[in-house]
Amino acid sequence: MPDTASPPVVTFDQVTVTYGNQQALREVTGGFAAGASGLLGPNGAGKSTLLKSLLGFVRPTAGSMRVLGLDVVTKPLEVRARLGYMPESDAHIPAMNAVTFVAYCARLAGLPLTDATQRAHEVLYYVGLGEARYRDIGTYSTGMRQRIKLAQALVHDPDLLFLDEPTNGMDPQGRDEMLELMRDITQNKGINLILSSHLLADVEATCERVLVLNKGTIVAEGPIQELKGTTRRAFEIRVKGNLERFRDALAGAGVECDETLDDVMRVRISDDRGAKDLFALAAANQAQVRHLRPFVSTLEDVFARAIGEE
Repeated sequence: MPDTASPPVVTFDQVTVTYGNQQALREVTGGFAAGASGLLGPNGAGKSTLLKSLLGFVRPTAGSMRVLGLDVVTKPLEVRARLGYMPESDAHIPAMNAVTFVAYCARLAGLPLTDATQRAHEVLYYVGLGEARYRDIGTYSTGMRQRIKLAQALVHDPDLLFLDEPTNGMDPQGRDEMLELMRDITQNKGINLILSSHLLADVEATCERVLVLNKGTIVAEGPIQELKGTTRRAFEIRVKGNLERFRDALAGAGVECDETLDDVMRVRISDDRGAKDLFALAAANQAQVRHLRPFVSTLEDVFARAIGEE
């Protein structure tokens, strides 16, 4: 669990990044708390630009960014020395075996040869590649290549990990094992983590907080449970009759309502109310309830609301 007393591991203030005439990020202000956070957004939302900017690979047109208290623009090497980065695309050397490659990455991070080799063996066992550590990486399956990308990101014992689509191409068992590794990294190893993924279930399974980008701006940010609205009881309801009058009655009663189909709504009511109150509102406003069931909000619902797809 994150330490709420700890300062954020990443902050950015009024950050704008421009490619030619295109603004990839537009006056973005926010950050990532200690622990595990998710970074979400549709294609073209600015996720990759944000990560590249935090790594110091892209310089913002305006604004400031700090990672682990360090200014990214003035101290990019110090920032990267304390980060582990697992890219979405493969970045290995196929003709190298796993131990040699991961030890090489450790040497690039500044570890002496003996320490780099020892750490390579340790981290390969940790990610589940101990038995295959002397095989050439070019013979690895997709899932094994994902694991070695995680190994090279961990080998220098970073304070913060950036993981970009870490479960891509993995079978169900491998995906579950990768998610378990991510939970262990934050909960038992004490390493902060930022997960960028299009698989919302992965983010919900591993992260406490989330930041959602859309069209270069932040559209949602905060603890997942709060964004899901779990402080209110939720129902999915289908009604027939005077829908407009029923919607107005819901609004007048302080009931939150998200429409999903022509005659289906997801409503959120206070804990002191229940299904009988919805039936009573319908009956008093020329509507008839045809279907009603409790509804459990998911991160997909948060995402859809944030980017305006509900």
